[in-house]
Amino acid sequence: MLIAGAEIPEELLYWVEDQTWVRLREDGTAVLGITALGLKASGEIYMCRPKSVGTQIEQGRSMAVVELAKSIVSVRAPLSGEVLRVNEALSASPELIERDPYGEGWLLEMRPAQLQAERAALVEGANAKAAMEHYAWLNQLNGQ
Repeated sequence: MLIAGAEIPEELLYWVEDQTWVRLREDGTAVLGITALGLKASGEIYMCRPKSVGTQIEQGRSMAVVELAKSIVSVRAPLSGEVLRVNEALSASPELIERDPYGEGWLLEMRPAQLQAERAALVEGANAKAAMEHYAWLNQLNGQ
């Protein structure tokens, strides 16, 4: 689906407040990243530093730090769990996040610790569409 000119894949789970996404895998792991709509709201990313492998992260707490044109921002995690792998390509090419946020621009892979309990805070499908449209409206993002 397209919201304010930003692609929002229907098959992902979203933490709308912080504009992060989750792709659940059949093996029980999850890949996390920043939404295209969140990128549109924040601007160009100059640096990205995900938490390191083995780190335990909590839902709503930092999973990465990004440097934008005028600020350094903590990217909050949509789920709790252990970091299994980070996207090493981002250290040399942080622009991958903007160019391909749901593909090569992923931030980290984790093993969720409390998926069933925390999933209620995430949205998907038609609920994601309505929530993302509201986020775009609140942040005055248009379709360009």
